[in-house]
Amino acid sequence: MLVVDHLAVAAASLDEGVAAVEAALGVTLAGGGSHAHMGTHNRLLGLGDLYLEVIAVDPRAVAPAWPRWFDLDRFAGVPRLTNWVARCDDIGAEVAMGPAGVGVPVRLARGDYRWQMAVPTNGILPFDGCFPALIQWAGDLHPARALPDAGARLIRLTLRHPRGDALRDSLARRMCDDRIAVETGPLALHAAFRTARGERAL
Repeated sequence: MLVVDHLAVAAASLDEGVAAVEAALGVTLAGGGSHAHMGTHNRLLGLGDLYLEVIAVDPRAVAPAWPRWFDLDRFAGVPRLTNWVARCDDIGAEVAMGPAGVGVPVRLARGDYRWQMAVPTNGILPFDGCFPALIQWAGDLHPARALPDAGARLIRLTLRHPRGDALRDSLARRMCDDRIAVETGPLALHAAFRTARGERAL
């Protein structure tokens, strides 16, 4: 089974993304780090059982010889929710059951954290990013447990895609989470949160 692990807000620059999320949700993001393998860096927000990351290309890093995750090589425009990540206990099995293009497991690290993540060869996840990136953490360390509690919680993640029925079927066999809603329509990802300042959205 898949479990919602975290949400990804992409940005042209990390500072721009952090400012946008903090303004939208009325919270303060915590620290993050760099991903040398992908040439990206992030900042994080704890959401109780999961977390949110603002992620951007790191201008100080060496550009990888392969496409970056979350299609960041082609990102443009204002910061926005572009992807989500689901964790599992057997990433090889989940990749085998997943839709075409879900990716190949890659071993990664940031600080003390170790994980495998399925990264598409072209950087673009199935259903134009509405299907989750798959992750398997090594050991008991997980960012959500280490982040300060900003008092925000995910209420609902809405995934809208022209092939919504196919996306719903693909997820229904693997995930049971009332917070995930799939709709048919123009491509969009939308997240609603409960915060100390009321309901907010990205």
